Amino acid sequence: MDISREELNEVLKEVRQIEMRTGKVVSDVLAGEYQSVFKGRGMEFEDVREYFPGDDVRNIDWNVTARMNHPYVKNFKEERELTVMILVDVSASSGFGTIGFSKANIIAKICATLAFSAIHNHDKVELILFSDKVERFIPAKKGSKHVLRIIRELLVSAKILEKTQSKAATDINVALSHLNRKRKKRGVCFIVSDFISSDFQSDLRLAARRHDITAICVSDPREIEIPMVGLIELEDSETGEMMLVDTSSDEFQHRFRASVASENEGRKSFFKSLGIDLLEINTRVPFENALVNFFKARGKRR
Repeated sequence: MDISREELNEVLKEVRQIEMRTGKVVSDVLAGEYQSVFKGRGMEFEDVREYFPGDDVRNIDWNVTARMNHPYVKNFKEERELTVMILVDVSASSGFGTIGFSKANIIAKICATLAFSAIHNHDKVELILFSDKVERFIPAKKGSKHVLRIIRELLVSAKILEKTQSKAATDINVALSHLNRKRKKRGVCFIVSDFISSDFQSDLRLAARRHDITAICVSDPREIEIPMVGLIELEDSETGEMMLVDTSSDEFQHRFRASVASENEGRKSFFKSLGIDLLEINTRVPFENALVNFFKARGKRR
């Protein structure tokens, strides 16, 4: 399903607004934090020089040393250019929203900020949109025009999710499998989702060995807390299953809070076991602060 011309104009207007707003965030704060946190892929050989006491003997170039009859060491420089892969959940549950906009809309803005941070540091950006299949793949490129194309794709997807009754489930495996097949060189990977998915541990473990992965979990306030308003009918956005619940029941509230806490702790433990950073963002609060604080905290740990 596509969007109307009016909706497309609205998307283009929002793209320009995001460019102006995130441009300030990137230039003021995130760009420096991004550069300090996401180092280059490795060290690139530059030249050789004479050995000096204190140099790492593992860097001795034995061929040059033999020719010159004097020890020489390899000189390296940091390889700064990165490829940033952004894997974005566009399943039915991402279209959920109760405070004027959907999770998909906030996800689009988070990804826009990350993409602008990447090109500000002359890195390439790649996009994978997925639900229970890969919906869209935009190969890695540099430049502001490329990032604006990515933002447009994200916002159009958000619009479609908000206006349709999509039943597409979340299958993180399909995105990870695509990533593992296509991207062999080490890069930086952001997975942005509500993580309503299962059995993606194997593919994620493989991806985590190759790439620097950050998981960004986006939630709506009503997924964490349900007000006491009596009998309501709840629908699972991905399965369509309907359920009548009494939100005024203390037993329901207790079970709901316990379930949310258990899911949160399980998610944190799982990502921690793989050495993957987890950033949790609720659509109720400005995401920019969460991103800045996350980058700063990660920079300090490193």
